[in-house]
Amino acid sequence: MTEIYFQKMTPEGYHEIELQIEELKKERPTKIARLKAARALGDLSENTEYSTAKRDLRHLESRLRYLNKQLTYAKVIQHRDGGPIDLGSTVTIEFLDDHSQITYQIVGTHEADLANHKLAFDSPLGQAMMGKMANLVVNVVAPDSTYQVKIINVK
Repeated sequence: MTEIYFQKMTPEGYHEIELQIEELKKERPTKIARLKAARALGDLSENTEYSTAKRDLRHLESRLRYLNKQLTYAKVIQHRDGGPIDLGSTVTIEFLDDHSQITYQIVGTHEADLANHKLAFDSPLGQAMMGKMANLVVNVVAPDSTYQVKIINVK
């Protein structure tokens, strides 16, 4: 029996992929026209413009296939306020070793962006917090160390 793997993501992450697909589809006619123009130049074996245009179009098509597959296997998780930590939750934590605090939104793997405070649910910190409530201390097992964080607030 084949098990289907779903890619968990927030509604915002799903929408972001849709926007990327739209942008790539807008670029496609230009890339096709560039390829046709380069092909018309003649000898394809020594035609750098043709090789470059062909590579660029292949890259665009590959990216479109990848993004479409992401949407095909997407499982959009709708966040509910007041419950345990899940995708879409905004969590404020305190690192118990230095008492620094930070707030993250828990997101799908492809949405993760620490610079913008978006933490993947399947990262070591994300895994330790999933399903937990505020005012709990959790152990985080990271590749290089183990540490504790206190969940201050969950929205």
